[in-house]
Parts: sequence; C-alpha cells; structure tokens
Amino acid sequence: MGITADFSREQIVLDRGIDLVAGIDEAGRGPLAGPVVAAAVILDPGRIPDGLADSKALSAARREALFDEIVANATVSAAAVSALVVDRINIRQATLLAMRRAVAGLAKPANHILVDGRDLPGCPCSGDAIIDGDALCVSIAAASIIAKVTRDRMMDRLATAHPDYGFQTNRGYGTAQHLDALSRIGPCSIHRMTFRPLSQGSLFTS
Repeated sequence: MGITADFSREQIVLDRGIDLVAGIDEAGRGPLAGPVVAAAVILDPGRIPDGLADSKALSAARREALFDEIVANATVSAAAVSALVVDRINIRQATLLAMRRAVAGLAKPANHILVDGRDLPGCPCSGDAIIDGDALCVSIAAASIIAKVTRDRMMDRLATAHPDYGFQTNRGYGTAQHLDALSRIGPCSIHRMTFRPLSQGSLFTS
C-alpha cells in the first residue's frame, strides 16, 4: 500500500558521521485563523515509536498517543508564529521562521535537518528538503505529529477565548460554519487578514 516512512534517510546522514539528525515539519499553513506551528524532532534510533506516519493519515486519538511516545523517547521542540506575523511577513516566511525557532529550541543542537517540502529554513547546519517527507521519513513524520497536536491544542484554547467561530472543530480552516460566523460577526484578533476571503472584505457585515 505505497511507500511507508522509515529511518533510511536519517541513516544515510548518520553513516556520513553526522549525528543528531532532526526532522522538521509544520502545521497550519492553510487556515484563515491561528498560528502556524513547526516542530523539530531528533529520534533516538533505538527507541523509535511504532506507527509513525504523516499526521494527516492518523486519527486524533492515535496522534495524541504518538505525541506522548515521541516526547518521552526523543528530543522535541515546537514553535509558533502568530497570525499577526503571518500577515506581516507572509505565510511562507512565517513557516520558515517557525521552523528556525523550533530547531533553535532543541535541547541538543541538530547537526543536520530533514525538512518536509521544498524549502530549507536557513538554520546553521546542513539539511535536506524532502517532498512528501512526512510520508517517507520517520523523523519528519514525528515532527508532523508534534506540530499538529501542538497546534490543535492551541486552537482549543483559542476557541475558549473566541467561542463564536468553532475553532475547536475547524481549527481555523475555512469551513462553512467558520465562513458563516465571519459573515455574521466579522474577524477576530487571530484571523489572518491577508488570506482570502478575509482580504476581500466583502464577506463581512457592516
């Protein structure tokens, strides 16, 4: 059933004599509200949790269970960049900033990073960008789980502060419920005003 994530890409780097290889991924590039979150994970080769996969392919319960396993058995860091900064510097730059912050926050400095996607964030170590890395590389898959669960928990807290938008279920994405709330009451302080349809203005009531 297709290619599954494994440790082969990390092992190639380790075989070159480079230790402390971190997987990097993000959550929340597409939503209309809330932060973008990135995570960095250095797995212990002898204690890799079973079932690591792209967070989008896992149930919420499985993500939560794996989150706890990853935190217990790996070196983990997560970082968020707010919607305000997303609007100021654009989502691509905000995502790269979150990745740099996540790498900088690792208790053990990474000597090499493996990043999901096409872009390296500009960290002071070597790295590889891997398209579909969250489905191919267990370190990136682990980072995708940490980023997703961290962001979901943040959106749950923001849902309490901003109860009219259903953030606890839509996570800030442009669902029909979310768009309906925007049309009735307009945006709040955590909306990304440079994202369509927010940037168009005509969605909102006066």
